[in-house]
Amino acid sequence: MVTLKAGDKAPSFTGTDQHGKKISLRDYKGKKLALYFYPQDDTPTCTLQACNLRDHYSELKKNGFEIIGVSPDDIQKHKKFAVKFNLPFTLIADSTHSILEKYGVWDQKQMFGNKYMGVLRTTFVIDGKGIIRKIFLRPKNKAHAEEIIAEN
Repeated sequence: MVTLKAGDKAPSFTGTDQHGKKISLRDYKGKKLALYFYPQDDTPTCTLQACNLRDHYSELKKNGFEIIGVSPDDIQKHKKFAVKFNLPFTLIADSTHSILEKYGVWDQKQMFGNKYMGVLRTTFVIDGKGIIRKIFLRPKNKAHAEEIIAEN
């Protein structure tokens, strides 16, 4: 359950991206960051969201945003996903759920009456000082970049 709110300090994290590079929140000091959490690479809704961010990437950058996607998928799966869809941004592998748990997006979900643990699709807009400025609890996957830019 997401308990963080706008105005809170974003939890620090370090993870490994699709290229095997270590990425930390502190690497984005002084920059605006859209940190988006999604359930799984190469699934219909996650692909729709990622491709929307890709298609509007230059506009997001023009508005000062860096983009990082986080899911429980491993580095290899992220790399395949990024290559297949030509994603120009960082994807962090969080198979241990440590970042997901810090942000409160690893939680119980339910589908067809079955309960399971999974990722709550959520985006945190973080300013250059590491403060959460906006949280999208249910992003509009087909128009997510536009939502982020509107918060600028």
